[in-house]
Amino acid sequence: MAKTRAKIAELDPVWARIVREAEEVVAAEPLLGGSVHISILHHPTIERALAYRISLKLANGEMSEQILREICDEAYSSDPSLALKARADIQATFERDPACHRYLQPLLYFKGFQAVQSQRVAHWLWNQGRRDLSYFFQMRSSEVFGVDIHPAAKIGKGIMIDHAHSIVIGETAVVGDDVSILHSVTLGGTGKEDEDRHPKIGNGVLIGAGAKVLGNIKVGDRSRIAAGSVVLAEVPPCKTVAGVPAKIVGEAGCDQPSRSMDQKLTGCNCSD
Repeated sequence: MAKTRAKIAELDPVWARIVREAEEVVAAEPLLGGSVHISILHHPTIERALAYRISLKLANGEMSEQILREICDEAYSSDPSLALKARADIQATFERDPACHRYLQPLLYFKGFQAVQSQRVAHWLWNQGRRDLSYFFQMRSSEVFGVDIHPAAKIGKGIMIDHAHSIVIGETAVVGDDVSILHSVTLGGTGKEDEDRHPKIGNGVLIGAGAKVLGNIKVGDRSRIAAGSVVLAEVPPCKTVAGVPAKIVGEAGCDQPSRSMDQKLTGCNCSD
């Protein structure tokens, strides 16, 4: 057993840490033992645990947990990047969210993380041409998590969605890597236009609570959008924008605003 665990830790340190933390939870809080076992300790890999968790959350009278789990298992088996991105999301949440003290918390408790993983499976279905099934995932994720991300939206890795309530991300939106998004953010369109109509968010961007980014506009790498802002025009890299409509109010303040999570409208120059 010790050799097996050492091998797992070497090959998949994120999953090994989740398993270790799960065992600690069971020891400290026996009443959660059944839930933690069936959600984490029963599974040999993080892929299987993710499939179980998503299917458990999204199942309803129209679609059974077993069917959804088979779909998720197929997605993770066919596209290994899904679970790699999930691992990056867990690490991002742990590093950026002061309320996250263990790796297992996003997997078990955080609806922002769970909603993003559900969308990743829906996006896989979308790319497979299984559009109606992907819409089912979107519908259930919206109902269960209060997060509405279109299955066609492209979401990078290392994503942290804090609190996650009332997040909306449109069909042609693109979210880069290492992006942090707070609650009540909308990445939407400006009307009834078709085709490419949603924002393109660069890498390392921090989007404050309640911000609305509307239209087919680019938000440059490592920029910051202040809470409550309405962004209607392109945001250059390494800048901070604020207001309604949003205007440039200064530099981003650091090289990695999405990681520093500093939302004060002060700071130093942002280097390239």
